[in-house]
Amino acid sequence: MKKAFIAILCLIATSTFAQSEDDAIKSTINAYTEGFTKGDSASINRAFLSNALLRNLDATSGKIIDKPLRKFIAGMPAGGAKAPGSLISYSYAGTSAIATVEFKFPDFKYIDLLSLIKVNGDWKIVCRVFSRVGLDENLSSANVAGKASGGKAAPAPVKKAVAKPKADDGW
Repeated sequence: MKKAFIAILCLIATSTFAQSEDDAIKSTINAYTEGFTKGDSASINRAFLSNALLRNLDATSGKIIDKPLRKFIAGMPAGGAKAPGSLISYSYAGTSAIATVEFKFPDFKYIDLLSLIKVNGDWKIVCRVFSRVGLDENLSSANVAGKASGGKAAPAPVKKAVAKPKADDGW
């Protein structure tokens, strides 16, 4: 009886911990989306680590552009971006997490891929990699470990014949 009680207590504690982690990650993402859409630099600063990196590809030059957080905040339009933001997905393990956010403007949208780290008990965005895409373009994804998206089993890996090394080929 005592073992059953301890097992139930552990399950409840694990469930509570997972729920609080979910809430904490969502809170960080919410601070980012609200800060971006309202032009609230305090919310953005709460969501991001101070030395976070914002990165994208300049389609004209083909070069990767890195923007420090302070420049991102300084360049936000007064009153915020007029684009609703939504959390598409997130996942986490230990002290690292990833999240996908979409900001939909009238004629395009940004897809943000965010990396988060839990620092001193708080989830912080440490990197934002983003793309400007057409309104009809959606996030593509696949779950390669375990089951594929949609609950279907992932296809079995193809077994390839392994060539045995010859005595004289440097092995």
